Amino acid sequence: MRSPSCLVSPSLFKARRLAQILLVGLLGLAGSATAADYPTAKVNTTKLAVTDQVVKVGILHSVTGTMAISETGSVEAEKLAIKQINDLGGILGRKIEIIQEDGGSDWPTFAEKSKKLLVQDRVATVFGCWTSASRKAVLPVFEKENGLLYYPTFYEGLEQSKNVIYTGQEATQQILAGLDWIAKEKNAKTFYLIGSDYIWPRTSMKIARKHIENVLKGTVVAEEYFPLGHTNFGSVINKMKLKKPDVIYSAVVGGSNVAWYKQLKAAGVNSDKQTLLTISVTEDEVLGIGGENMKGFYSAMKYFQSLDNANNQKFVKSFKEMWGADSVIGDVTQAAYLGPWLWKEAVEKAGSFDVDKVVAASPGIELKTAPEGYVKVHPNHHLWSKLRVGQWDANGQAKVVYESDLIEPNPFPAGYQ
Repeated sequence: MRSPSCLVSPSLFKARRLAQILLVGLLGLAGSATAADYPTAKVNTTKLAVTDQVVKVGILHSVTGTMAISETGSVEAEKLAIKQINDLGGILGRKIEIIQEDGGSDWPTFAEKSKKLLVQDRVATVFGCWTSASRKAVLPVFEKENGLLYYPTFYEGLEQSKNVIYTGQEATQQILAGLDWIAKEKNAKTFYLIGSDYIWPRTSMKIARKHIENVLKGTVVAEEYFPLGHTNFGSVINKMKLKKPDVIYSAVVGGSNVAWYKQLKAAGVNSDKQTLLTISVTEDEVLGIGGENMKGFYSAMKYFQSLDNANNQKFVKSFKEMWGADSVIGDVTQAAYLGPWLWKEAVEKAGSFDVDKVVAASPGIELKTAPEGYVKVHPNHHLWSKLRVGQWDANGQAKVVYESDLIEPNPFPAGYQ
């Protein structure tokens, strides 16, 4: 039998063969590298947990305590991303191996576990934290030990570290942009601020108050805080009903959200009577709160599970296949999913697992396949992203009613510090 090459001219066969080689190369780029191409001695000069076969990373979130309602999704998203990367062949020819620790919703525990991951386990990077309190607790450890943290939560800004890549929004991208929208959309002039009592809500409300008073020329009629895990909101709800603000602006976090929104509904405070905008409720929290208790209220985020784009449809399908059809995906969950992919891109760009080299390679990294649509790492270690405002329905999903252009991250906005 004649070979296929005999059926076409030599020049045409060569052209086809070159095209096949190029196609295979393009399809195999993600997993084509082998450890032999990147000798361990060259890609790991700082004694990290990297061998010819594996690279170890840490996952550090609360899977117990009041913050588990919010952080469990982050763990699931990071594990999904790592599985997908491993299925493609890993990074520099090495499979990723996870060492997981539980912060237990306790900030000293986060610091202790981060030191274990960096000093004892020598992980190449850590994906973790949720609250700003946990991030502030681990930051000195990461800076002292020169570790690398991918932090997925929207936060107050006013921070920039060589040792952190922030994959959630900072204040200008969420707080300021969200307040601008609600003030214009609802002609809002009076605001009642409520939050949990730790650094993120307090700093966020300080920023919000300055924006409301100095830029929007509105009035803050009250500002109140409650401990993490707090479950009795009857008194503050009565105060709100007397004050009748145009907007309740909420930064209640974790398990307290369940009691907060259920008690609002029980007191007759619903979207027909009261506009509420939150910067702390995603699909993860609504799963516990119940969509019927959030119906008509708004969240200001960069991502909602309902986003209608091909990237997100693929992501949601994969997430549910791995974690169950009833699982949901919130803003921080999606931002957590970005962490392993951004790290992969930076490691491959650097050709090394060394933290200093990965950090240097990170600015300019783009993900056109992000579920939210597109992200790019800024030199200040935050991401370009959009603000989206979602309005909740009784089924626990949000209809996107507003979407901004891409907003350049600015963690130190003038006049808000």
